[in-house]
Amino acid sequence: MALARVVTFDGVDKERIAQLQGEISGGQTPEGLNAKEIIVLHDPEASKSMAIVFFESDDDYRQGDEILGGMPAGETPGERTSVTRYDVAIRETM
Repeated sequence: MALARVVTFDGVDKERIAQLQGEISGGQTPEGLNAKEIIVLHDPEASKSMAIVFFESDDDYRQGDEILGGMPAGETPGERTSVTRYDVAIRETM
């Protein structure tokens, strides 16, 4: 079963989202991160965002959680407010 690491952030502006989009699109992901997919949601009016990172196994999740949790604050979208692990119960592209 796939797993998702869901992280919420405060203090995220449009410029930071644009910068992250360029980094991710350019393949600039942390070394050793075995994520299968990332989705970043953004509420520009509230300056909040949510990152959902999908992993295929417990081992990949543990390694990814360690890598992402150890990132310096300047490399994250904003101020991290929560980190939660979820089982991916339903995943469908429409």
